[in-house]
Amino acid sequence: MLNLPRKKFAIEEYHQIITSGVLKEDYLIELINGEIFEISPVGFKHASCVKKINYLFAEKLGSKVIIGVQDPIKLNNNSEPQPDIVLLKPRKDFYANDHPTVEDIFLLIEVADSSIDYDRTFKIPIYAENKVREVWLVDLNQNLLEIYQNPQKNYYQNITKLSSEDSLTLSQPEPITIRLDRILF
Repeated sequence: MLNLPRKKFAIEEYHQIITSGVLKEDYLIELINGEIFEISPVGFKHASCVKKINYLFAEKLGSKVIIGVQDPIKLNNNSEPQPDIVLLKPRKDFYANDHPTVEDIFLLIEVADSSIDYDRTFKIPIYAENKVREVWLVDLNQNLLEIYQNPQKNYYQNITKLSSEDSLTLSQPEPITIRLDRILF
């Protein structure tokens, strides 16, 4: 197979391309390691799970967090993914002038069915490399929650898999216990 050189984009270039109209803001895309990836369309089960998680955290944490739903975050100069859910530190401006960064994130959640390989292969290592403290991957195919903690160079040292029969305690921004049958199917 012919290995052609690729053009890597910085976030500023990526935004200029969108602003110029070459790529529309409503395209399902994200910037990962300088490359533009098309995001899979969201199916019914995926959308339902995101809504359940959003509702759960809004109910349990209220104004202690800002919940970002499929919004961009800035990881570094060449990665601006759009995770399904991000629990963010509250700010009066609600991040009006810039996208949240790693320092703003309590918890990042990806929900995956058809995108499971993409999330595990590309996104989880990027989150680890950029020191996102805790990432959850909801695997809709296996009906499991994978918890990634203790980021190292490009991997997480601790990975835990839980089922709908389990509960867990989230420590930040305050301790809350979550029964996973409220998230998983």
